[in-house]
Amino acid sequence: MEDLKKLVKDKKAFVGTDQTIKNLKLGKVSKVLLSSNCPSDVKGDIKHYAALSNAKIEELDVPSDELGIICKKQFKISVMGVKKE
Repeated sequence: MEDLKKLVKDKKAFVGTDQTIKNLKLGKVSKVLLSSNCPSDVKGDIKHYAALSNAKIEELDVPSDELGIICKKQFKISVMGVKKE
């Protein structure tokens, strides 16, 4: 979880389904992180675009509200993307 905080702080990650899908389409994502309660339709879309761009998917054991708290955001986070280096 410390890694998540560092990624967000260093601006090496982006939050949200729309941002993640947009960057997956552009091939700028190395890994996608999904919360434990990510909606199944969103999960399906993310898996589709991740497969096309060869990005890894990691399903976390953390619900979206806790993920938001870990990343010091005031909202729930279901999907996060990690930028390629």
